[in-house]
Amino acid sequence: MESYKREFIQFLQDAGVLRFGDFTAKSGRKIPYFINAGQIKTGEEIARLGEFYAKAYLEKIGNKKTVLYGPAYKGISIAVSAAVALAKNGLDVPFFFNRKEVKDHGEGGVFVGYVPTQGEEIVIVEDVITAGTAIRESMAILGGLEGVKVAATFVMVDRKEKGKTDKSAMAEVEEEFGFPVYSVVDVYDIIEFLEEDPANAENVTRIKNYLAVNGAKA
Repeated sequence: MESYKREFIQFLQDAGVLRFGDFTAKSGRKIPYFINAGQIKTGEEIARLGEFYAKAYLEKIGNKKTVLYGPAYKGISIAVSAAVALAKNGLDVPFFFNRKEVKDHGEGGVFVGYVPTQGEEIVIVEDVITAGTAIRESMAILGGLEGVKVAATFVMVDRKEKGKTDKSAMAEVEEEFGFPVYSVVDVYDIIEFLEEDPANAENVTRIKNYLAVNGAKA
């Protein structure tokens, strides 16, 4: 495994973002591990998270300028921290996020921050994709912006789970909307990391059993 992946997984554990137990995903599935960006609570932690996203962005997209979109609520801090990290790397990109409820006073509207205009490209930054539900919600919201397109989505972890079919949720999103979905690590990286310590045997078994039922076939 590449060193940066190991570093990232260790960071997720140390920050309490990666947890093991019994959880219910947004898709309704009962899952043995959970990725929760809401556990990022300090300036140092969110700065480091932004650096990982910026690294992934620069590797996959390069110095191309886009607009970062962070879906409320967890995506907001990710978008801000990634934008800061990219600026430190010489790429100053705008960012915006949505409100859960449309504001009917002041400046009004559903978006906060930079609002993309016709011809601009958007990059969505999320914490994780399980069944693709959150991305479809984001696409419905972004559909109100005329003449813009989503260029890519970045997430922390590819859970490698099936979506509506036997294909992975990420593959389904790519096919449905026509843009790539990138992750810093995937669940098999996490399994490999955990297997380095025998104390993690129970969690490894539970994750593998879960994937045997819900894992993508392609």
